Amino acid sequence: NDVELTKADPVKRIIAFIIDAVACMIVGFIPFIGGIIGALYMLLRDALPIEALEYQSIGKKLMKLSVVNTEDPAAKVDYAISAKRNWMFALGPIMLFFLFIPIIGWIIDILLGIAVLILVIIEIVKLFTNDKGLRWGDKMAGTMVIEK
Repeated sequence: NDVELTKADPVKRIIAFIIDAVACMIVGFIPFIGGIIGALYMLLRDALPIEALEYQSIGKKLMKLSVVNTEDPAAKVDYAISAKRNWMFALGPIMLFFLFIPIIGWIIDILLGIAVLILVIIEIVKLFTNDKGLRWGDKMAGTMVIEK
C-alpha cells in the first residue's frame, strides 16, 4: 500500500534526471547507434540489472532515490514498468537519429523536440504539485520515487 511511502524530494529527482540525461547525451554522440542506445537507457534505466546500480538509473543511484511499485514496494521494477514510466523521455535521444536526415529528419526533430519539451514541463509540474510526487509516468506504471 502506498500510504507509508514518502515522496522523494522533487529537486533530487530533477538532479537525478539531469545526470541521466547527460549520460544519455554522451552515449548519443556515438554515430548512428548512439541515439538508439541513449533511448534504450532512458526507457529501461529504472530496471537495469547492474549490481552496482541496484536496479536504479545512474542519477537515482547517485541521488539515493529508488523507484518502487506502489502495490508491492519490495518487488523489483522490471523492464515493462520502467518503459511505462519513462517512454516520454526516450523520445529525446531518438531525435539524434533523425538529425542525419536532411529536411524531413529536421522537421521530425523539431516536432519531437516540441513534444518532449511540453511533456517534460508537465512532468516537472506534476513532481511539485502531486502530494506523492507522482508524474504521468508514475501513474501509468503504478510507481513512486522514494528516498533510500
